[in-house]
Amino acid sequence: MTLSLDATQLDRYSRHIIMDEVGPEGQERLLSSRAVVVGAGGLGSPVIEYLAAVGVGELVVVDDDVVERSNLQRQVIHHDDDVGVPKAESAAEFVRDLNPDVTVEPVEARVDKSNVHELLDGADVVVDASDNFPTRYLLNDVCRFEEIPLVHGAIYKFEGQATTLLPEGPCYRCLFPEAPEPGTVPDCATTGVIGVLPGTLGCIQATEAVKIVLDVGEVLDGRLLFYDAMDMTFETVPYQQNPDCPVCGDGGVDSIADIEYVESCAISLD
Repeated sequence: MTLSLDATQLDRYSRHIIMDEVGPEGQERLLSSRAVVVGAGGLGSPVIEYLAAVGVGELVVVDDDVVERSNLQRQVIHHDDDVGVPKAESAAEFVRDLNPDVTVEPVEARVDKSNVHELLDGADVVVDASDNFPTRYLLNDVCRFEEIPLVHGAIYKFEGQATTLLPEGPCYRCLFPEAPEPGTVPDCATTGVIGVLPGTLGCIQATEAVKIVLDVGEVLDGRLLFYDAMDMTFETVPYQQNPDCPVCGDGGVDSIADIEYVESCAISLD
């Protein structure tokens, strides 16, 4: 590999470059990578901040919402002056101010079947920082079909979970075959969320994404990590690929064409 880090980059990323696990080659890999972050809210904020800081070269930020004042106790890349501004654009401005090496593409849209393939095109890793089940299942399915690593995270009050879904491992549907009944899992607008919680889970997601790009360490493939901030405990539970999974199992579907991402998001193979 021909290294092309300039003097400024050698200074900026010096703490990476001196690491055997990263080095100049690893930093080049980060600068040449493309990450897609779906959601620029609580989880997305630390993910976006740290992926930009480490020098992920292309960062796509997808969100269809605008900044509200009630977001600011946890969505730390947005500021009071950003209230009313689309989150994707506010996030992009944050990234531009943080690291000029990063090309950031804000997308003010909701991920759906009509745009998901275009949004994920060329991604080395996708980070699911969304807050709804249809988006989670859609990202899982497309990433599986397109063989893109996907890092998942979710939060609730004082608790969170994270896992990483690799093309050769179990998928989200192996873990959760279908979504819970609508209304049975309340959102943070209903139950609240402690402001620091998404910072912890989002940093874990960002760490997994960086490890994937660098191809170092062990990621949470086939392991679901639970974090309880109230008790300050971490627990990891293993899970396996389901041979009957309709997406990654034998005889499953091979596209999202006939899948409806509503309510349970279940797939019938009958």
